[in-house]
Amino acid sequence: MNKLLIATSIAFVLSQNIFAKEAPVENEQTRFESLSKLTKVIGTVEKYYVDDIKLQQIVDKALKGLMQELDAHSSYLDKKASKEMSIQTQGEFGGLGITVGMRDGALTVISPIDDTPAFKAGVKSGDIILKINETSTIGITLDEAVNMMRGEPKSDIKLTIVRKGDNKPLELAMKRDIIKVQSVFAKKIEGENLLYLRISSFDTKVTNDLEKAIKENKDAKGIVLDLRNNPGGLLNQAIGVVDLFVKNGVIVSQKGRDAADEEKFEASKFGTKTDLPLVVLVNEGSASASEIVSGALQDHKRAILIGEKTFGKGSVQAVLPIDNEKTENIKLTIAKYYLPSGRTIQAEGVTPDIIASAGKVVQSEENGLKIKEADLKKHLEGELNKVDDKLKAEEKAVKDESKKIISKDDLQNDNQLNTSLAVLKSLIIMNK
Repeated sequence: MNKLLIATSIAFVLSQNIFAKEAPVENEQTRFESLSKLTKVIGTVEKYYVDDIKLQQIVDKALKGLMQELDAHSSYLDKKASKEMSIQTQGEFGGLGITVGMRDGALTVISPIDDTPAFKAGVKSGDIILKINETSTIGITLDEAVNMMRGEPKSDIKLTIVRKGDNKPLELAMKRDIIKVQSVFAKKIEGENLLYLRISSFDTKVTNDLEKAIKENKDAKGIVLDLRNNPGGLLNQAIGVVDLFVKNGVIVSQKGRDAADEEKFEASKFGTKTDLPLVVLVNEGSASASEIVSGALQDHKRAILIGEKTFGKGSVQAVLPIDNEKTENIKLTIAKYYLPSGRTIQAEGVTPDIIASAGKVVQSEENGLKIKEADLKKHLEGELNKVDDKLKAEEKAVKDESKKIISKDDLQNDNQLNTSLAVLKSLIIMNK
């Protein structure tokens, strides 16, 4: 019992040091009774639990349970988890290219990142992951799930998912890989003098790359900014992106439990690079930094938002050590993000100005049967082969150039993008 009292005392001192700016302190008697209750429960478990369980294991389990009960993003990182987090932030690792979160207790896909194993396997925003290989995700923490999905590059992994609208779970097999993401893509729209800018995640170079793309396309008459399936990233990059389009005013504010600690981030006229008409594409896979960008542009009436309601991840986490060697940590939610209008992102998300569903553009089909030369029994196979060879040669010649252009066929396959172009053209006309 002395060991328990010492452990509890240490925890109490740590909490006093880390959170020195606490709100009005509880009645000391109440605090002592609460700590005494915790000590008694731990002591009872150690003494009477059916299996022989050590004090350190009990405390670790208690910490994991505590952090998990706070919110979906707070967690206790033991030595192993802390080491894995360090590897993730400092070096290369094998993964799936998937961002996940906890929604109503279920492990939910926020978004797959472009051209990663998860994206290629067909993982979609909103998918609920039931199993990772043969391990159920029920009751596991977010960090545990992420660690299970990481592994050696080229190693096999299988996800069992539930998707809205499907009658039964899907099994998706894939291989882990080194995740290297190109964060910014710039393309022109075929037949239109419009610029399409895609941000897949907010890494350290996003603002610079976006500014460069805008400068290289000065003749563009309008911009489509695509933030769909963008899970977020660095706050300073989100602020920098908004600053490219907005001349002044608050971009985002960060508020913790102490009102005096509120921090505001504002736009500068020196950072603004364009005043072209702007539309922004979002969906349920748009989270965190992408919600800050889309929400701020919406609040400043700088852009029209099109697509589907965003994920709703607007909280700030800090990693705080709980031992002198910093080998064990807690990841704790310490603040929330608020948009210029004062509305919160957390659990609310950002609602587009115009709701547009994903999928192909619906077109009416002509009645009647069309017969092509290739459908006839005695078609000229030799001539067709010649045509095919010529087409292949032409395709090869324009392959690199086509990567820079969004074709009309691409637009027909993307209802949200097609809708955004119609709105953007209207904005351009109105500006004239």
